[in-house]
Amino acid sequence: MSVLAELCSDYGIWRDHRIPPDRSDWHPMVRSFYEYWLAAAPPGRLPGRQHIAPEDLAPCLPRVWLLEVHRDPLRLRFRVAGTQVAWSGGSDPTGRWLDDVHPHEMLQPTAMDRYRFLVETGRPTWRRGRSVWNRDSRHHSLENCHVPLARDGETVDMIFCLTVLFASSGKEINP
Repeated sequence: MSVLAELCSDYGIWRDHRIPPDRSDWHPMVRSFYEYWLAAAPPGRLPGRQHIAPEDLAPCLPRVWLLEVHRDPLRLRFRVAGTQVAWSGGSDPTGRWLDDVHPHEMLQPTAMDRYRFLVETGRPTWRRGRSVWNRDSRHHSLENCHVPLARDGETVDMIFCLTVLFASSGKEINP
């Protein structure tokens, strides 16, 4: 069994959120975000916040969010939330703890698995499906990519995310 397969089996639910080798069916903005993250990485290292230039991601900014990683115990705080992220959730979560913003969802046993996986392995994740968080009822499904950032190239200290929202018709939602 490969190391990745072992990691995925350890994290059960996250085997469905791996980065697929063929990303041609990804939403173009999600694919662009992921490719930007790949290009920003120094050789053999994870990129850090210092490698990300917001102006390079201008079309994505309403849909991005950034979580600070705090350890012992693992806890995440919103550092930045784009306007569409705030609109979808009903308020701007910037500066607030993830478990305070989504207390009921974070009580689910697997709620932190994706974030723990990112922090412990330094591997990005991708997902398409229903939201696990409370959102505006018009926001039927989403596609998102979460990528790790590490100031020192190794220790994940931030999680950088992009989320695209869809109505039940499958049409992308824009505020």
